[in-house]
Amino acid sequence: MALAGVLTALSFATSSVVVLPNMAPFQHFFNVITAVLLGPWYAIAVAFLTGSLRMILAGRPILAIVGAVIGAGLAGFLYRWTGKYSAAVIGEVIGTGVISAIVAVPLMNVLYHAHVPSLFFYIPFFMPAATFGAVLGYLFLKVTQKTGLLGRLMDRF
Repeated sequence: MALAGVLTALSFATSSVVVLPNMAPFQHFFNVITAVLLGPWYAIAVAFLTGSLRMILAGRPILAIVGAVIGAGLAGFLYRWTGKYSAAVIGEVIGTGVISAIVAVPLMNVLYHAHVPSLFFYIPFFMPAATFGAVLGYLFLKVTQKTGLLGRLMDRF
């Protein structure tokens, strides 16, 4: 639980500070890391908390939650099923870049009266951030695995 709190804080801080045009790739970076280290349920919780903090403190719309939770959960379940970092990346990219992007449309239409023109409208916005962040997460996991840091961290939790 302590590691989940630290990951939430780091995810919120980096997602709030390092924002490319309409992209918060570090949310997805931490989704992949949390999915691997703690599993799908903690990944969902950390993504939800990070998105909630981004909504409350940084004024982001509900997309901050929707765009993270599904990808984090799918990343965690695929990693648990296969044991491969690449599966977590695929889960994050598909879960956020496609599924969350589609789920976001009716939510924005109903909650924000946004009149989003197409069911696929958010995919070009969600996909680059999810891909960039997930690939960074993968690289981080591979480097920390090679140095032995990841094994030591996982042994403690």
